Amino acid sequence: MSITTHQISVDGVRQVYHVAGRGPVCVAHSGGPGIDWAYLRMPRLEQHYTMVYLEPIGTRDSGRLESYALSTYVDFLAAVVSEIGATQVYVLGHSHGGFVVQQYALDHPEKVAGIVLYDTSPVTGAEFWDSAMAGVIAYASVDPAVPAAFEKAVTATDDDALSVALRQAVPVYFADFPHRRDEFAAFVAGVRAWAVPQDPKPFDVRDRLGEITAPTVIVVGAHDFICGPRWAAMLHDGIAGSRLVELPSSGHFGHIEEPSAFADAVIALLG
Repeated sequence: MSITTHQISVDGVRQVYHVAGRGPVCVAHSGGPGIDWAYLRMPRLEQHYTMVYLEPIGTRDSGRLESYALSTYVDFLAAVVSEIGATQVYVLGHSHGGFVVQQYALDHPEKVAGIVLYDTSPVTGAEFWDSAMAGVIAYASVDPAVPAAFEKAVTATDDDALSVALRQAVPVYFADFPHRRDEFAAFVAGVRAWAVPQDPKPFDVRDRLGEITAPTVIVVGAHDFICGPRWAAMLHDGIAGSRLVELPSSGHFGHIEEPSAFADAVIALLG
C-alpha cells in the first residue's frame, strides 16, 4: 500500500509523519527513544486502519532538540493528532512509544478512541532496568557477543556507532533469532538509530492507570526480555476492561515474529 510523507512545525521544530492505509486513524509511536520509525510499519494493519507513523523528534528528518523529556514527545504526538483533525484516534505505542501513548491518553482522554500498548510498561526505574539487563546477560548462553554489543548500544553517543551496536545486539530482542536468522536479515539490516539524550526521570503511571477508560489491548511477547509479561500484567491489572494478548513465539517484535496474531489483536479493537 502506498505511503505519503507529511510534516508540520511544532514551536519551530519539524515533525515528520507518514500515512498509509484506510479506515479509522491509528497513530503509531515507535520505540527507543531514537529508533527509526520504519521498523514499526505494519502493512496488515493498514488494511483496517489509516496508519499514521510518527517519525519521532531527534530521528531521521524530524527536528532536533537540546533535551527530550517524555512530556515533549507527548506534545509532538498531540500536535500531529491535532493536524490530522480527527475527532478521536486510536493510538499505538511500542516500547518507549508505549510510555508516550500512556501519558497522551492520560493528558488527552477525549481524543482517544482506543489504545494499543505493545511490549511496554507502566513503570521504569532501577528494578525495570535490572530485570532487562539480567535478560541480556542470560542471552550470552545463546550468543556470547550480544551482551557486549548491548552495552555499546546503551552507552553510544554517536549515531553510526549506536546503529551498528544495535544491529549486533538485536538477536536478544527476538524469541528465536538463531533459527529465523535469514527471515529477519532484512529487518536487522534496516535498524537505524540516533543517539538522542535520554530523560533520566523514571516513568511511572501505575497509580493513574485506572483513569484510562478507552478500550485498550495490551500485546506482549512471551519472550520479551525488556518489556515482557510481568510489565504487561501490571498494565492489564491497572486498566479496567483491558484485553491482554500474549504472543507465545515472540520477543519484542511480535508484529514481525507473529504478524497475523499481532494484527488480529489490534484489529479486535474495532469490535
